[in-house]
Amino acid sequence: MFDWDDLKSFLAVAETGSTLAAAQALRVSQTTVARRIAALEAATGLNLFERRQAGYALTPVGEAMLASAAAVRDAAARFGEAAGARSRDAGGTVSVTTMEIFAITILPPILRDLRAAHPEIHIHLDTSDEPRDLAAGAADIAIRSSKQPAGAGLVGRRIADNPWTVYCSRDYADLHGIPHSRDELVTHPFIGGGGSVWEPYQAWLRQYRLEASVVMQYDSASGLLAGVRSGMGLTILPAFLADREPDLIRCIPPKTEDTTGLWLLTHERLRHVPRVRTVLDFLASALTRLGRN
Repeated sequence: MFDWDDLKSFLAVAETGSTLAAAQALRVSQTTVARRIAALEAATGLNLFERRQAGYALTPVGEAMLASAAAVRDAAARFGEAAGARSRDAGGTVSVTTMEIFAITILPPILRDLRAAHPEIHIHLDTSDEPRDLAAGAADIAIRSSKQPAGAGLVGRRIADNPWTVYCSRDYADLHGIPHSRDELVTHPFIGGGGSVWEPYQAWLRQYRLEASVVMQYDSASGLLAGVRSGMGLTILPAFLADREPDLIRCIPPKTEDTTGLWLLTHERLRHVPRVRTVLDFLASALTRLGRN
């Protein structure tokens, strides 16, 4: 029925007693205030003010409408405060922890797109070799390769299967061939290490009795990837990322009993925090889409 700015002019004139004082309070011209009062009276069909030489005085109808107009103003202020608080909560820092090998391969383009879509959110990416305790607040979100994540109060989803198996570079395959069995693997050099990658890597080597085949060991995942890409030897990697590395070739299928998955997790107390929810949903969509390709 009427413009909100007309209602603000009505309240300002009612409280100050003149269009000049109202205009100063609203930081508009006196003509604009007078025009808005006239527009509000026309829209409502009500005579809200008596125009006097000394100023504007509320009519009985105007007096009766004043409380309702003030209630609208107060409700609008509460809405603005709530929206501001929500906006502040939707922005800020979100800590994401994952293995370094995911942080340097699949995550950079995803985090680039997240930044473009939600510039109000700052991501702190943690690549500690030790799994962070989400219950203790060490991180907000975890991306983990695990058969079944352990930890109090964890909530999330399994994004994709992520078994571990053997890979080599295309250059290595051209020079030395691709081993397809345990008996063939034992004749090839393995590159080990990779920080947090090393524990599941060692478990794989022990099962196939290949620990003695490790000829070089890196302290970081970036070093491990550089080594295998260079054609130095074979390595064992999570399939979710290695199958998407154009320079790498899978040598043998993953073990059928390997039920490792890629998990996206947070703590139950954080799942409805707007900024955390935004990042969770974005990562889930991007990682799920990547897993289907």
